[in-house]
Amino acid sequence: MSVYKEAKTNTWRVVYRYVDWTGEKKQTQKRGFKTKREAQAWEREQMNLRGANLEMTFESFIQLYEQDIRPRVKESTWANKENVIQTKLLPYFGKLKMCNITPQQIIAWQNEMINYRDEKGNPYSQVYLRNLHSHLSAIFNHAVKFYDLRSNPCTKAGTMGKKKAREMLYWTKEEYLLFAEEMMLNPDLYYAFEMLYWCGIRKGEMLALTPADFDLNAGTVSITKTYYRKNKQDVITAPKTEKSIRVLKMPQFLVEEVKDYMKMQYALEPNQRLFLISDGKLQRAMTNGSAAVGIKKIRVHDLRHSHVSLLANMGFNLFEVGIRMGHENEQVTAQYAHMFPGRQVEMANRLDVERWDKERTL
Repeated sequence: MSVYKEAKTNTWRVVYRYVDWTGEKKQTQKRGFKTKREAQAWEREQMNLRGANLEMTFESFIQLYEQDIRPRVKESTWANKENVIQTKLLPYFGKLKMCNITPQQIIAWQNEMINYRDEKGNPYSQVYLRNLHSHLSAIFNHAVKFYDLRSNPCTKAGTMGKKKAREMLYWTKEEYLLFAEEMMLNPDLYYAFEMLYWCGIRKGEMLALTPADFDLNAGTVSITKTYYRKNKQDVITAPKTEKSIRVLKMPQFLVEEVKDYMKMQYALEPNQRLFLISDGKLQRAMTNGSAAVGIKKIRVHDLRHSHVSLLANMGFNLFEVGIRMGHENEQVTAQYAHMFPGRQVEMANRLDVERWDKERTL
């Protein structure tokens, strides 16, 4: 018998023995069950889990899903999945058996998400709702493909939300220059926003930059990593995709600004992060700064859209812009990038002209 009552604590203990995938005999145990029934239920769940029996709960299947998926994705990608799983999926499906979850239960969960309102009365965005559904559907697809679940209940339930936002917001050059002037009293913010707008890099790519990433003689910056916070810790990983690894030519005025900013830093080390700014501080600065100068409010990521819009208005085509932006696009691949070396230089040179052509546009 593997379920025992411990006299000293008057609780139940389970010892579960099993053979792992290598054929090695192993043992796990858990103490502190108040009743024998609870202890036996835990033992049955362990048997289902080890045998990949979909009589197991959704919560237990997530353990298998993590074992299978986590080693194959970036840590930041898993962190995003884990947050959705813990906050949006386990509270609803955690105790249900995988094989018994129905399309009707999926629809009920969808309706909960659709009807949610925060303290200000705001619902989840259509894009976020679509993202939540995609995470749940991916878990069931994994169960279908690798653990013989008969069907994915999300397929019958249908999707929720939309793939794309209704509108892509961005600032024109004129709007950005008004905002940038407002930021000049705070050098950390000003130079961070200059990198974001004039290079079109992602926020995490900017926050990961170190002096070693710049070749100020050549006027280039190498994008080789990205930054994010997890459990109150700084995390540096590879960029979003392989195509995100790139070398950008900077306009000359920005080269000079980076030189000036580095000189402001005390004892700056080559591999020390240059911009020590939180996500929240960046967004608050954009919110307050845009209100101060009377322009529309946008997100930090929308500065990337703003850079694309600027280049498009300057006459560069989508293919050329895609290379500079590091877009993951079937039509913009790394093997074609070497065919356009002069366009990067031209982009930087023309951005240099655009920056100082302020009197004409303001």
